[in-house]
Amino acid sequence: MTLGSVPLATTDLQIVDGARRNSTLICAPVMAESVDQMLVQMRKAKELGADLVEVRVDFLKNFSPRQDLDILIKQAPLPTLITYRPKWEGGQYDGDDSKRLDALRIAMDIGANYIDVELKVADKFIKSIQGKKPEKFNIIVSSHNYENTPSVEEIGDLVARIQATGADIVKVATTATDITDNARIFQVLVHSQVPMIGIAMGERGLISRILAAKFGGFLTFGTLEAGVVSAPGQPTVKELLDLYNFRQLGSDTKVHGVIGNPIGHSKSPHLYNNAFKSVGFNGIYLPLLVDSVANYINTYSSPDFAGYSYTIPHKEAGLKCCDEIDPIAKAIGAISCMIRKPDGKLIGYNVDYLGAIAAIEEGLRSSNGANPSSGSPLAGKLFVVMGAGGAGKALAYGGYEKGARVVVANRTYEKAKELASKVGGQAITLADLKDFHPEEGMILANTTSVGMKPRIDDTPLPKEALKHYSLVFDAIYTPKLTRLLREAQETGATIVYGTEMFINQAFVQFERFTGLPAPKQLIRDVLARNT
Repeated sequence: MTLGSVPLATTDLQIVDGARRNSTLICAPVMAESVDQMLVQMRKAKELGADLVEVRVDFLKNFSPRQDLDILIKQAPLPTLITYRPKWEGGQYDGDDSKRLDALRIAMDIGANYIDVELKVADKFIKSIQGKKPEKFNIIVSSHNYENTPSVEEIGDLVARIQATGADIVKVATTATDITDNARIFQVLVHSQVPMIGIAMGERGLISRILAAKFGGFLTFGTLEAGVVSAPGQPTVKELLDLYNFRQLGSDTKVHGVIGNPIGHSKSPHLYNNAFKSVGFNGIYLPLLVDSVANYINTYSSPDFAGYSYTIPHKEAGLKCCDEIDPIAKAIGAISCMIRKPDGKLIGYNVDYLGAIAAIEEGLRSSNGANPSSGSPLAGKLFVVMGAGGAGKALAYGGYEKGARVVVANRTYEKAKELASKVGGQAITLADLKDFHPEEGMILANTTSVGMKPRIDDTPLPKEALKHYSLVFDAIYTPKLTRLLREAQETGATIVYGTEMFINQAFVQFERFTGLPAPKQLIRDVLARNT
């Protein structure tokens, strides 16, 4: 199943205060042990910009339905969705179902805007109210699958079963075991004839929560604070609104993202989403936790999935999925950027080496006082590249192009040798690098993930070995000052942050994604705020 031939959702767009706004609501789950705490959380939800609150009464201690619901519904500053989730559907309530359904009827009578009833008991509940319900009240009938995401046909059948109960709104929540699972949710959302909430839970389901606004979802869930979630994989309300520009998403929004694994640390979404917004480009940029690049690319083949950045470990796999490859990327053997042309063809580029080499040259010039017009300061230098993956290839190739003598150090010697032979260089193992110092004033570039958050106390090379280098560059940018860079600085070397490579290649990628000049100062400012 692919998203290649899926018709676009007819997401309603309103104009509010001169800006586009889609009709997908942001619902903030409220989970607390007391009514007073819930009221505090509701006020916070309103301040953050949520449209409604999901009141999870199964979290309340000593819940007294008539008394507590009267306060919660009548004092709520936002419309209310009352959910009383049983343990058998992933909630907290572990008691008699008839009492639970009684509480939901009370919520309806008091004036809740919505209640959530599980499919298993929906027929029983809907029969019990005998068609008598307030005019502006809606019943959400929900089904939660905490194991996987079924086929499109099975989800479609499930939606039909939920509709048959008399539900006003259908809710289907599955679990994404792979990022391609979201496509099945999108497929059903787009074709749904009734208001539908469609979500894939878990980290690999994040895009279903954000792109709900593109594919016509009735609502999505945003938490009040990071980590305090009512289901796995929920973003915060603040992230939806400020990071992903959720209100501005529509059926014609172009999807971009960074393909990697892991990907949670990436600052790219902050950078590109802010930049897109600043120039009025109708696009979104997502963190894409991808296990198989080929599966991802084959699944999301719609022209709306328009461009990607590639990071560890998928730069080489990305290259294999391209229809055309820029000659430089082909020589490096890895891509860092992929663009889908209007005819559907995928073009691969490598812009890593442009960003990294420019940053290293800048560092050398500032430390030597060299004239920018006098050729590359890398020319003739001994340039040691740690790592032989996609980024390592890019740096080795870039150094070679600038006239440096390249040494490739890798954990496995064979990989180092293979890369070194392509750039007329020398190969050694990472283990041997600590004793490698044929001359002073060498240049070092780390492209391994050693020292990356969360393992910030690790370093790929002992401090003692760093004294032989005049400049040390680390491709890692989370954290900005890695242990490698800190210790290199202490030995007197010039250091170049991975953020500089990141910024330089971001300018190039932004222009490829949008066809517009990059807002360079904004990109620098956003990165400075987020590192």
